[in-house]
Amino acid sequence: MTIGRPREFDPEQVLDTAMRLFWARGYDGVSISDLTAATGVNRRSLYAEYGSKADLFRAAVRRYQAGPGGYAERALALPTAWESAYATVHGAVDASSGTAGPRGCLLVQSALAAGDEATALHAELAGLRENGIAELAERFRAAQLVGELPGADPQLLARWIGAVCQGLAVQANGGVERDELHAVADQALRAWPEPRHAAGVPGVSS
Repeated sequence: MTIGRPREFDPEQVLDTAMRLFWARGYDGVSISDLTAATGVNRRSLYAEYGSKADLFRAAVRRYQAGPGGYAERALALPTAWESAYATVHGAVDASSGTAGPRGCLLVQSALAAGDEATALHAELAGLRENGIAELAERFRAAQLVGELPGADPQLLARWIGAVCQGLAVQANGGVERDELHAVADQALRAWPEPRHAAGVPGVSS
């Protein structure tokens, strides 16, 4: 049995570095030369491990969703729709305001990538954002089954929360400070349909 040459780099560390680079600059703003310089891994080894820049970007997006962007999935598991919405919006602030990494949101930063290679990535990123909206809408529908959100449109409500989160990420990328972004998030959530069901969560009136 022939034993292959062992890797001379840590794939997890390389992926984390690539994630932060794409997060900070967007897909178009990162070249293979940038990736080799930041990771210390030569071009041939990067291609051998990840296939292409686009495939490395896809892996970086998955890492982002499981790490800094994981607030969205955790929010879905909270007991009430209000708590899920609150945690989603404020989680977006924490993830995009520079406390966990670069400013902004990786999925939003790369949404404007141009060129033929980026066309497929556009569709994939849009699909990921739509999946997030769909999961949130399903969470709100489940809440209605137990008496929450009477008369509300779960799909519209989820779309609104998604728009708020994306707007906050853009503002964060522009340099707006974290405290102000949290205040903006609270202002947006004042439009949440009453009554609000939760215990020990700011802004709950019931």
